[in-house]
Amino acid sequence: MSFTLAIVGRPNVGKSTLFNRLVGKRLALVDDQPGVTRDLREGAARLADLRFTVIDTAGLEEVTDDSLQGRMRRLTERAVDMADICLFMVDARVGITPSDLVFAEILRKRAANVILAANKAEGKAGEAGVLEAYSLGLGEPISLSAEHGEGLNDLYTMLVPLADQFALRADEDAPETDVDLSEEEAEETDAVPIPTNAKPLQVAVVGRPNAGKSTLINQIVGEDRLLTGPEAGITRDAISLRTDWNGVPMRIFDTAGMRKKAKIQEKLEKLSVSDGLRAVKFAEVVVVLLDAEIPFEQQDLRIADLAEREGRAVIIAVNKWDIEEDRQAKLKDLKESFERLLPQLRGAPLITVSAKTGRGMDRLHEAIMRAYDVWNRRVTTAQLNRWLSGMMEAHPPPAPQGKRIKLRYMTQAKTRPPGFVVMCSHPDKVPESYSRYLVNNLRVDFDMPGTPIRLWMRGQNDANPYKGRKKAPPSKLRKHTAGRRKD
Repeated sequence: MSFTLAIVGRPNVGKSTLFNRLVGKRLALVDDQPGVTRDLREGAARLADLRFTVIDTAGLEEVTDDSLQGRMRRLTERAVDMADICLFMVDARVGITPSDLVFAEILRKRAANVILAANKAEGKAGEAGVLEAYSLGLGEPISLSAEHGEGLNDLYTMLVPLADQFALRADEDAPETDVDLSEEEAEETDAVPIPTNAKPLQVAVVGRPNAGKSTLINQIVGEDRLLTGPEAGITRDAISLRTDWNGVPMRIFDTAGMRKKAKIQEKLEKLSVSDGLRAVKFAEVVVVLLDAEIPFEQQDLRIADLAEREGRAVIIAVNKWDIEEDRQAKLKDLKESFERLLPQLRGAPLITVSAKTGRGMDRLHEAIMRAYDVWNRRVTTAQLNRWLSGMMEAHPPPAPQGKRIKLRYMTQAKTRPPGFVVMCSHPDKVPESYSRYLVNNLRVDFDMPGTPIRLWMRGQNDANPYKGRKKAPPSKLRKHTAGRRKD
């Protein structure tokens, strides 16, 4: 998915009809009465060769209180903030209303890319409305008929250049991961790339709302660059900032908070989480920021696990340590919970910080640099094979179904994160428990705490010159042996 498109507009202008057409399914309810859509619906859209995420939103109402309509409006405004492109739909048959003028002004202030579409423009009835849409000052409107599929070619023409921009940006921001190593490169043990201004170290700060992510980044940057406050959920999308932290060029991603699914704004939280996940994919090191009062909730565990599965270096930072009274007991509980709940990140650094006072920031910087170093770690083939021999002597591989498994050879095939290949017989028979045994000892013996480690078992043909040859028929063998007896 190269970009996100949010469809916004007044109630009953045809947003859900267009959403269903773009995703190719009737996912959203459609009816003549206004206000059917009340939350955000996300789908995988397809338009010719374009693939993107489309978001159906509630109709914008001129309401700002805490009523249902007011909450629906806030949801839609959050979608506007988080989307790459907004498609503003008006009703060509009704014409431009005062509400359209109000919302056009909102979009001019909040959205970087706006496409104006006059829907229900089929036939002569919509021509006047299309012309009237120019008065909104959002550029040339597209004439659409979401119900009949008319005007989608014009929408495609508008989206293509924007899609190219977002694809280019994604390529520039995405870090180099799963780097293949040649035999010569695998023997180099000091080839960790140094962050530069052209290629800064990319760090994502993720966590639940009100954990202090924006405050922490402001502390790193040294100025109030991001909006903060006691209210949860102030940050609405992933924002990246360039900075130089203790002489190291960095790009830091601040993300929207990730709450439990059971919260009242479930669809919004899903959108926030997907935004945070996108930041994780752009990062090399992920800092999972916990609140010292309520650490290791389900969302914390989910995002830490996702960062590990994406192959990123992970650091657990516990914020608001300045207000903690019994710090020794709390730290002990945190370490026990960490080992129990996130065994896949065994050895990852657990750092206590105070984003408000700046306490622990030096330790956090040191942990980030060490995690980055380990993420790029290389181990020579000679070291690995000596180590593998010791592992097999201490704990030989099992023989499932009577088939003995031979581990013949080991080498490092990738970095960022470290990936290793073991050549063996019957690779499909190697139990997961034995692979874990090797990975856990790799962490300890080669000092690679916390970073994801990939281990692949691959088969290797036996050096048997007769393997694959056809056997001689039994009749010929008997004739041959009989002839020898006569002699």
